[in-house]
Amino acid sequence: MQPSSINAGTAAPISTTQRRRPPRNREALVGWLFLVPEFVGVAVFGLFPLLFSLFLSFCDWNMVGGLSAIHYSGLDNFKAMLHDSKVIAGLKNNVLYTLYTVPISMALALLAAVIIHSKVYFQSYFKVTFFIPYISSIIALSAVWSALFHPSLGPVNRLLTAIGVANPPKWLADTHYSLTSIIIIMIWAGIGYQIIIFLAGLSNIPQDLYEAADIDGANERQKFIRITLPLLGPTISFLVITLIMSSFKVFDPIAFLTQGGPNQSSTVLVYRIYEEGFQNFRMGYASAISWLLFLIVACVTFLTWKIQNKTTHY
Repeated sequence: MQPSSINAGTAAPISTTQRRRPPRNREALVGWLFLVPEFVGVAVFGLFPLLFSLFLSFCDWNMVGGLSAIHYSGLDNFKAMLHDSKVIAGLKNNVLYTLYTVPISMALALLAAVIIHSKVYFQSYFKVTFFIPYISSIIALSAVWSALFHPSLGPVNRLLTAIGVANPPKWLADTHYSLTSIIIIMIWAGIGYQIIIFLAGLSNIPQDLYEAADIDGANERQKFIRITLPLLGPTISFLVITLIMSSFKVFDPIAFLTQGGPNQSSTVLVYRIYEEGFQNFRMGYASAISWLLFLIVACVTFLTWKIQNKTTHY
């Protein structure tokens, strides 16, 4: 037998085995191929805009001039923010909006959830009723509230006049009440979601604890403070963090109802970003404000998370 024929006879099966891929590796490869569109989407629509906005925050760019109009300006955009009265007013209004919206809406939602969970018939009806504003368009809700808050023809001021208020506020047209009006609208629009979350938390509290408290002679207030609130800790922690994050992103009702006015009394950072980026086309300055907002939200969320981790028992 010739040596060349021996090698030819034994080499063919070894080469076929080497080319054959194990089934588990092929399944993994197919799985990664299915994930490729997701990775591409995250890179194109998430990662690239994030990094590009970071780059633009150090540049002066009028979007109308095209990419050739991008000029590096260092920290000029961040220095300009320190002297921008609209940015300072927006930051102040954002803080006030958060300080009022988060605790008031959570307190009202918790009260409503406890009542619905324990003492009300037709619980499903109330859940749906409170949840409808949350799933409705915020623009449609703002249009309704715009009619309700009309200075002379609105039902709210007519009611106040009927009960003896001589000079009712002009609400959205008043520098002292425009932000308060936005806060009222957003609390009403979002309270249904918080009620549903609180109801889910209340349903997970074991009834044995309340029965043991009844045997020990605890009243309703003691049971609420000693049992309900501590066991709702994870729910409260979740709502606090998500509400703080969403409160710094409020935009729709302000753009529709007040455009930040009157006299910047209801402007916020997101609306200031919109003004600079899509009205004045100063994308570099708008990106710098965006990163200021991102850092503020990140710091507040991190501090809230750290504090609640020490006080919440999971």
